[in-house]
Amino acid sequence: MVELPLERLKKILIEDGIVTDARFEELVGDSMRIGQGVASLLISKNIITDEYYMNLLSRFYGVPIATLDPGSANEESLRMLTEDFAREKKVAIFKKEPNGSLDVAMEDPSDLTTIEYLQTKFQQKVIPFLVSSASLARIFAFYGKEQVEGFRKIIQDNIGASLQLTGKKAAEAAVQVPIIAITDNIISYAVSLRASDIHIEALEREILIRYRVDGILHEIIRIQKEIHPAIVARFKILAGMKLDEHTNPQDGRFRYKIGTENVDIRVSILPTLYGEKVELRLLTSAGHILSFEELGMSPEIIKSLTDNVTKSYGIVLVTGPTGSGKSTTLYSILNLINRPEVNVITVEDPVEYDIKYVNQTQINEQAGTTFASALRAILRQDPNVIMVGEIRDEETAEISVHAALTGHMVLSSLHTNDAPTAIPRMFDMHVAPFLLSAVLNAVLAQRLVRRICYDCLYSYPTPIEIKRVIEGEIKDLGLALDVQVPKTLFKGKGCPNCGHTGYRGRMGIYELLKITEELRTYIVGDNFTLEKLRQLARSGGMQTMFEDGLLKAGQGKTTIEEVLRVIRE
Repeated sequence: MVELPLERLKKILIEDGIVTDARFEELVGDSMRIGQGVASLLISKNIITDEYYMNLLSRFYGVPIATLDPGSANEESLRMLTEDFAREKKVAIFKKEPNGSLDVAMEDPSDLTTIEYLQTKFQQKVIPFLVSSASLARIFAFYGKEQVEGFRKIIQDNIGASLQLTGKKAAEAAVQVPIIAITDNIISYAVSLRASDIHIEALEREILIRYRVDGILHEIIRIQKEIHPAIVARFKILAGMKLDEHTNPQDGRFRYKIGTENVDIRVSILPTLYGEKVELRLLTSAGHILSFEELGMSPEIIKSLTDNVTKSYGIVLVTGPTGSGKSTTLYSILNLINRPEVNVITVEDPVEYDIKYVNQTQINEQAGTTFASALRAILRQDPNVIMVGEIRDEETAEISVHAALTGHMVLSSLHTNDAPTAIPRMFDMHVAPFLLSAVLNAVLAQRLVRRICYDCLYSYPTPIEIKRVIEGEIKDLGLALDVQVPKTLFKGKGCPNCGHTGYRGRMGIYELLKITEELRTYIVGDNFTLEKLRQLARSGGMQTMFEDGLLKAGQGKTTIEEVLRVIRE
């Protein structure tokens, strides 16, 4: 995102009554600390909107704003630039005027080098327009039309060449150009689709490649089984694994560069009936850590969670199944409390994001570095805040509780289906009720739902059959009868920008259990039951994940089908 000069931005925001002088300086300090631009930080915290900032940029640069989508742009004009160049320079030629001049949408209209290059290349006058990154992404969806076929063609062309290598050993074939081209394109195409995972699965007669996009697995392509050993060997080489090991699981990681973007890739290889299965987890390092608002938390949850994580000691747990975004939430919490006067140390498996000024420790069980052993060492490092990636066993649970008792703020995650279940789960790990009652501040439970694509969103009256399903869910969850069923629901029709799925991106639905004095007393009581705990939490104002999801479905942020899908998982 293009940044206005700080003094200019500060003057405008103060004149418009949006921030005070002191608040702006505080935000500048925050942006420097977390490595995020001031404008981006202001937008992520909902202090200003994208539209407001775009208007400021438009006035500052003296250029008009272009709001574009693939349907409004001229395809012939778009083809004047290659996708690689357009994405790297963040530009798109969207119209050629009758006099020959070119209308160019630019995220940074002050990029005179690119403007001069285009004028020299096409020998035409270039008229710059300001465009938001979101609008530019919609334009880039144009390239996606040809990308699918291009991907398939590259794969098939290189498979033909790869089959000539089948006489060679897998390790030798893995370093040949055709196999390298296949694996590179598998990764590049996944990144372009915003996939979080790549699954390369050995079937009886072929290889199945699937991508997980916005939490849903999609079949991408099936290819010949003959090149499977070479593909597996290629990923083993990249991840530093043993090439001659085929009977035991292996784990590794490597970094892959696409243009200016780095992608950290975790690799897991598992022996299966028909050959080794490869799973790649993609972690892009280009984006900033999301704020609570960007994660989709309501103002009430943000305030309560902030109050609890900024206390001087205690435990805050984030719960949910695998892949529900717990680590992302923990990083957002760390970003909030990461200040010069706070010593923050983490123990993680693996370290997924590199955070400035946070001391991050990677688990290495082969070398003897476990969660428990790392925690003991961390306590000798004078920490204020300790983040434990996950509480998995009794020893880690015990040390975490004692760390909180001795004046540290401890953040961690658990695998439970809802917030109240975290308490009996800790009991199962032999944490004494009186100790847990003394240190537990709050439990946040979450799931991820797909966001409706705003480019093809439409509304419709809630059908009677859907109303009955929602009412049945309210009854099954034992929620209050005053929970409102939305009169209007929303969906996405499907468009090029969302790959015709109707969804683009994900957000969280949440429930936050605050440990009140009433709950502390109940936790140490003799007649503890999970059902009674849920009742006390609800009477204390806890909103369930289903209620949060229902509210977001009524606001057009997600669909009711998504909410029901993740709640029932």
